[in-house]
Amino acid sequence: MIVHVNGVDLYYEKTGTGRPLVMVHGNGEDHTIFREAVDLLKDRFTCYCVDSRGHGYSSKVSELHYDDMAGDMIGFLEKLDLRDAVFYGFSDGGIIGLLAAARCSRITTLIVSGANLTPDGVKGSLKLLVRVLYAFKKDPKLSMMLNEPHISDELLRSIKARTLVLAGSRDLVTEAETRQIAAGIPGAELRILPGEGHGSYIVHKETIGRIIRDFAAEE
Repeated sequence: MIVHVNGVDLYYEKTGTGRPLVMVHGNGEDHTIFREAVDLLKDRFTCYCVDSRGHGYSSKVSELHYDDMAGDMIGFLEKLDLRDAVFYGFSDGGIIGLLAAARCSRITTLIVSGANLTPDGVKGSLKLLVRVLYAFKKDPKLSMMLNEPHISDELLRSIKARTLVLAGSRDLVTEAETRQIAAGIPGAELRILPGEGHGSYIVHKETIGRIIRDFAAEE
């Protein structure tokens, strides 16, 4: 399915019944990474798995910015008139979730995995790899990772949604960064998952589905 917002077409798949749950993938991925989780969630949630701009079947763009992508997700919620929504974002999707939740009261439950506040919030090995890849590919997705985001403590404090902040103990985002995110959002819960990497419990895994289901069910 396609929805037009902010001058771009966003592709999404809608599955299940119940409370709206918007799920957004990481950099260079698409909605298909959540298929196993959706199979577990679809009996309790109407799952909207969205390809962000520049990804999957959504509109191609010449440059990418997290603020624009957050605006797209706010527009998506408004266009479909989704309220009391759960928003789950992985990596870039988590960054988008933080930015969108700060500006949108339609998101009342926020779950983010492997998000960072600044380009320096990721480990040095990843920064080096992205620089090398960008030198060869000049991909706007890589340029965005090198130069963004810039999320302030003030923005984190403005998030009113009930929030769960996740990361793996072997994540590509530093643990200090993850802890700063959780500490900055009023009342946020933090979970560092032992032995897990950046996406090992998310990409084509039911694990993240169980975490989302259990956290949202506590309300």
